[in-house]
Amino acid sequence: MTLSAELHEYGAPHVRAQLEHPTVAGIRRGDLPETSFRSWLEQDYLFLLDYVRVFSRLAWQAPAEHLGDLVDLAHATWHEELDLHRSLAAEFHADLEGAQKAAPCRAYTDFLLTSAANYAEGLVALYPCMWGYSSLGQILAEDPPEDTRYRTWIDTYADPGFAELTQRIAQMIDECEIDRDRARALFEEGMRHELEFWNLP
Repeated sequence: MTLSAELHEYGAPHVRAQLEHPTVAGIRRGDLPETSFRSWLEQDYLFLLDYVRVFSRLAWQAPAEHLGDLVDLAHATWHEELDLHRSLAAEFHADLEGAQKAAPCRAYTDFLLTSAANYAEGLVALYPCMWGYSSLGQILAEDPPEDTRYRTWIDTYADPGFAELTQRIAQMIDECEIDRDRARALFEEGMRHELEFWNLP
């Protein structure tokens, strides 16, 4: 079994736990209070700014054959995901520029930026976010809510293009030399941060 497949198997219960989280359940039904999603959007915006930095730091260390992959991921995050957040922020009256990191966001970004000092460890640490959101998006898209704002968010992560980017990271992880116990520990910590991130400030 490849390392990425092992991580998928290990992470499945964590994805189910996210689906049961009240914030995700509210998005799924389309009845999450606007103030709650506004708060989440502000935190995720701050998270994504650092996520671009993580990709950039890994790109500096990447082998030539994957330099473009990581540059593409930084570009997609900066131009596509953040554009989505700015668009939704306007609809939910979120204050992206005035937002401050809450504890879950700060803990998660600190973990990612620290892990990115090592190429292989950085890839494994960031993978729960990409794989987790791709998995959530595909599940939530099976029965999307009527509220088009929440459906737009779901469609972004259910998009096959996002799944393709996620698969590129999986391939890069499988090509790395990393102790499997260490990889599982990093992946587990990342999945724990993912779940805690849904706890609204």
